[in-house]
Amino acid sequence: MLVPDLPLRTERLLLRPFTADDLDALTAYRSRPDVTRFLYHDPYDDAAARAALERLRGRTALREPGDVLNLAITRPETGELVGDVLLTWSSAEHRQGEIGYVLHPEHVGRGYVTEASREMLRLGFDGLGLHRIVGRLDARNAASARVLERLGMRREAHLRENEFVKGEWTDELVYALLAREWRAGTADS
Repeated sequence: MLVPDLPLRTERLLLRPFTADDLDALTAYRSRPDVTRFLYHDPYDDAAARAALERLRGRTALREPGDVLNLAITRPETGELVGDVLLTWSSAEHRQGEIGYVLHPEHVGRGYVTEASREMLRLGFDGLGLHRIVGRLDARNAASARVLERLGMRREAHLRENEFVKGEWTDELVYALLAREWRAGTADS
């Protein structure tokens, strides 16, 4: 079980629980077709954004397998919400997890997703004691693949047309990192 002491601070970011005040900022990026192109959901309308925010607000701890920790990525100097990051506890028996992230396009290229995701890896490996954490993505999402590679994750699989998403068969890439690789990588930094 992991109930992190929130908010979490990284070098440049504050990762905090979502609040009701985040509705407009969440809608601003999750309603964009360019943001949701490689996600399972379509761009949010107002109702979808409200429903998503209610789900996100409840995701603040990993108490049992299947739980998701979903945090707002914010800039501490302004409080601006720039995206969100998640850690899913997939399996207790196999000590498995998964990370994911979404960023407002206005903030791409600054390393925010890498920094926030690195903190989620730390929580998964050091806080929850996971053995392996994966990142799964649409194979066309080259920018997301680069993030996972910067995190030290290795590409383990390219699954051909394994999911039917938004009316088309899509390929999926799977990246992964083991706890011992995480420890070796953090010892080097």
